[in-house]
Amino acid sequence: MDCEVINSAIKNAIKSVRAASAIGMRVQSELVSADRLEKKDRSPVTVADFAVQAVISARLAAAFPDIPLVGEEDSSELHGSPLLASVCRYAQSVHPALDSEAAVCDAIDRGNHSGGAQGRFWTLDPIDGTKGFLRGGQYAIALGLIEDGKVVAGVLSCPNLAGGRLYYATSNDPSRSELIDGVENGAGAIEALDPSKAPWRFCESVEAGHSDQDWSKGIAERLEITAAPYRIDSQCKYAAVASGDAAVYLRLPTQAGYEEKIWDHAAGSYILERAGGTVTDIHGKALDFSHGRNLKTNEGVIATNGPRHADVLSAVQNARA
Repeated sequence: MDCEVINSAIKNAIKSVRAASAIGMRVQSELVSADRLEKKDRSPVTVADFAVQAVISARLAAAFPDIPLVGEEDSSELHGSPLLASVCRYAQSVHPALDSEAAVCDAIDRGNHSGGAQGRFWTLDPIDGTKGFLRGGQYAIALGLIEDGKVVAGVLSCPNLAGGRLYYATSNDPSRSELIDGVENGAGAIEALDPSKAPWRFCESVEAGHSDQDWSKGIAERLEITAAPYRIDSQCKYAAVASGDAAVYLRLPTQAGYEEKIWDHAAGSYILERAGGTVTDIHGKALDFSHGRNLKTNEGVIATNGPRHADVLSAVQNARA
């Protein structure tokens, strides 16, 4: 992909993700409550998931009609659901062109592309970190651009991290971050990410089911990591390592045969790598985004700030054995 196309893609991706971030923040503020959490009501994150995907999909389709989308959601759950009206209301609040339920559902269903090793496509996780979102905590909106099986651009919005940050990178430029709010009006410094300053500690999921944390403890002992893990939800973990808040992010398999989804890693892993970090699976293989919607040839994920990646990889293998 030539530089001009990449530059245009990243500009549109940033604007689309920033617009969608306003939806996530509004839904979390207006619909998430202790009462809903107690009742295990997932409707707020459902509304945010679909509205964010509709907006980003529609905006990208207008700018790049020939580039398909691999998205996490499809609209089948919404048909006949009372949530559809809420999804439309939030989507239309930032993108009025989505002027009907049919338009919203069509935009969501653009995300049904199968991915693969040939051509260009976007991949989107509209709300990564469901339980973090519902707790009022960390979540991310993650958008990657893939060409011939390789990520070439990534945008990661983390509205509750470090004052609300938007991280991005392309094959032309290193990873950077800026404030989600106010940047287009000239406020907020654009910062180059520097993972080298990270303290020697893990970044882990809050949810124990996302990674084998007992395995992590054995790895920490071998690496002589004594600091308590930095536990946050979603691809914000990639941003935390890229910006120097932690040195290692482990996503260790909790069940045999599980295949990671490409939208859970494309944007975050690319931003960390372009910042100078290293990302592989637990066998040291690069993440391979050329096999459809899943990382079929990879097992787990090891992401580090770079210098001691080989040590971490060795500790993972030894602890597993």
